[in-house]
Amino acid sequence: MPIYDYLCGACGHEHEAMQKMNDAPLTTCPECGEDELKKQLSAAGFRLKGGGWYETDFKGGNSKKNVAESSSAKSSSGHKCVTGSCGSCN
Repeated sequence: MPIYDYLCGACGHEHEAMQKMNDAPLTTCPECGEDELKKQLSAAGFRLKGGGWYETDFKGGNSKKNVAESSSAKSSSGHKCVTGSCGSCN
């Protein structure tokens, strides 16, 4: 169930409520009892983090073959850089 933020226009009290998406919005402030409670716009409860999409993600064909070919091409040169800071592996 999502958590909704509410703000009372009369007393300024901030309130969080766990409600179903189809529940009616709350209107009565639990602090002062006035019918001035308004639903607030708030940020999502999750954040997408990471380096982005990889070349082999969601591609058609044999992606295992593509990964094996690219790793064998780098290893055939004898280069063993893992950090990518040398400039040769880019």
